[in-house]
Amino acid sequence: MASTPDYLNPELPVRERVKDLLSRMTLEEKISQTRNACPAIPRLGMPAYDYWSEALHGVARNGRATVFPQAIGMAATWDRDLIHRVASAIADEGRAKYHEALRKNGETQIYQGLTFWSPNVNIFRDPRWGRGQETWGEDPYLTGEMGSAFVKGLQGDHPRYMKAAACAKHYAVHSGPEKLRHVFDAVVSKRDLYATYLPAFKKLVQEARVEAVMGAYNRVYGEPANASQLLLGDILRGEWGFEGHVVSDCGALTDFHAHHKVTKDGVESAALALKRGCDIGCDCVLADFLPEAVERGLVTEDDIDRALERTLATRFKLGMFDPPEMVPFASTPMSVVGCAAHRELAYQAAVESVVLLKNKNNILPLTEKVRTMLVVGPNAGQTNVLLGNYYGLSNTMTTFLEGLVGRLPEGIRLEFMPGSLLAHPKRIEKDWSVYTAGHMDVTIAFMGLSPLLEGEEGESILSDNGDRTELRLPENQISYLRLLAASGGRIVLVLSGGSPVALGGLEEIVDAIVYVWYPGQEGGRAVADVLFGDHSPSGKLPLTFPQSLDQLPPFEDYNMQGRTYRYMTAEPLFPFGFGLSYTTFAYSDLRLENPALKPGENLSASVKVTNTGPREGGEVVQAYLTDLEASVPVPLSSLVAFERVSLKPGESKTVQFSIPAEAMMVFGEDGRQAFEPGEFRLTVGGCSPSPRGLALGAPQPVSAVFKVA
Repeated sequence: MASTPDYLNPELPVRERVKDLLSRMTLEEKISQTRNACPAIPRLGMPAYDYWSEALHGVARNGRATVFPQAIGMAATWDRDLIHRVASAIADEGRAKYHEALRKNGETQIYQGLTFWSPNVNIFRDPRWGRGQETWGEDPYLTGEMGSAFVKGLQGDHPRYMKAAACAKHYAVHSGPEKLRHVFDAVVSKRDLYATYLPAFKKLVQEARVEAVMGAYNRVYGEPANASQLLLGDILRGEWGFEGHVVSDCGALTDFHAHHKVTKDGVESAALALKRGCDIGCDCVLADFLPEAVERGLVTEDDIDRALERTLATRFKLGMFDPPEMVPFASTPMSVVGCAAHRELAYQAAVESVVLLKNKNNILPLTEKVRTMLVVGPNAGQTNVLLGNYYGLSNTMTTFLEGLVGRLPEGIRLEFMPGSLLAHPKRIEKDWSVYTAGHMDVTIAFMGLSPLLEGEEGESILSDNGDRTELRLPENQISYLRLLAASGGRIVLVLSGGSPVALGGLEEIVDAIVYVWYPGQEGGRAVADVLFGDHSPSGKLPLTFPQSLDQLPPFEDYNMQGRTYRYMTAEPLFPFGFGLSYTTFAYSDLRLENPALKPGENLSASVKVTNTGPREGGEVVQAYLTDLEASVPVPLSSLVAFERVSLKPGESKTVQFSIPAEAMMVFGEDGRQAFEPGEFRLTVGGCSPSPRGLALGAPQPVSAVFKVA
């Protein structure tokens, strides 16, 4: 009787099992496993497997799943624990669907696996980028914190098996324009590279232990990101000690010869990618051209083995070579998919993501004084504004109109008229809604953006290759809102979108502004409940809303000067970290444990936060650091800590912070960090430090100066 081969022995270490499996594979079989869609090898009991699966804000492109708010909306919650729970729920649903597909079909297809190509931790440096909605905003620290919570939730904490495998993308220096993504060379200062573009990836690798990293389409300093000695060799595997696998973005290896022109043909592209550390191609380049690359002597079988040791290890960690009864997640029932608990989690995430930007005369929340209500706008009854991009589908999606009608107290008269198209060169005249608005107690206008206007190259059919050419609302929406305001109606403007909107003066003529992102399947219910005051809004902007395009550098410029709250000197429309509540908060008693630090010492601080208003509410306490005596260019201020608290009326809490010593270091021209003696200011409040935030109603922050000796 034949003994069980070592690769099927669950008691052996993964590394030994992978090496044993490789020793049994032919060169041809090995090469077949270097693409995302790996064919079966029946003689070894290896089923076909496709590494390409998506889970940006729920299991995507694979039928039914719970649809959570789009990533940028989840970023607005500033709630690490919530994001961890969301990602854990996503992994549960992915597990249930994967094993069900295996049971029913004997194999899985694309998008049915457990290797999820999420999260996207690119820095949303320019609001025109259509894929910015996939990110966690413009700040490296917030992105790293939220992205890490997502990775940890997705991968789980089982000592032997991963629940699912996460992937940090797109590494690196990647954020549009979409139409240039296959050809451009991102040339930035090493200071910007290390201070802005790399910290989130570093945190996901070193602290969250992310299993995979996806290379970007573009070049960085002339090297394709998927074959960059600097990015993959020196930094990722060298400085950071990454041990997982690297996957190319889809079609990126073809770009080497077709667009970047750094290689002559597919054979050279395959060889260059493999040698530089790209382990699997989301295309056919490696699988199709590695045989000839071996023949030409450009790569060896050892190079292929090295790549497969990493990619196959992921499948072993997921339990794909072990008996199902040994893998605790293999018994995850299909009943978890779209279950009540996950719907409630999606609802909570949507509620916490809502950002209140204006509330003149406390028109919100809607009270019993409101007897008549008009609902207008192109986004009121649309499901696509719940979804964003990279989405799954649910049979329980609630549009804004449905949510509002479902929450409406009996006795309030409500009418609905679309009033405006999403985007149209001319506004249709003779619209009864304009007349009606002037005779209603309040008009709720569901306007803004849509996935038709922003997204990925080839997906958003009303966009410029996915990107936006303007920050303003479409002209027809602007003219319609002006007509509504001129009618004398009181307007609550509810904006959907995945990126900043410039209002061009509209902010002055509406009574309230609420930004709700693409809030997922429970978005309609969540937004209605916030409008009626069942929950006080507590979301905070994870990015700056500029006044106009005039405040931004050219889209193609990847240098950070003038971008984001960290380097932008112009006064924004709405600042990073801003968000109002139905109650008010006060900050006091900022205390530093030691105002004179030695280099390498952490800063311990505490601050008192009090709910000074009439309602219970959530507040995100934000700590920002400013280097007052730096000898090199540094950010105007940088987020270094945050904590979400919930306070009853009159209640106070003392929030403790520990600011790591690394936050006090400066980046030199070579990108290396160093300590400098000097003074620093710590500012703690409910918004990034700015006169604009205070003018809009943010609480007065508190600050203290300390020294690094």
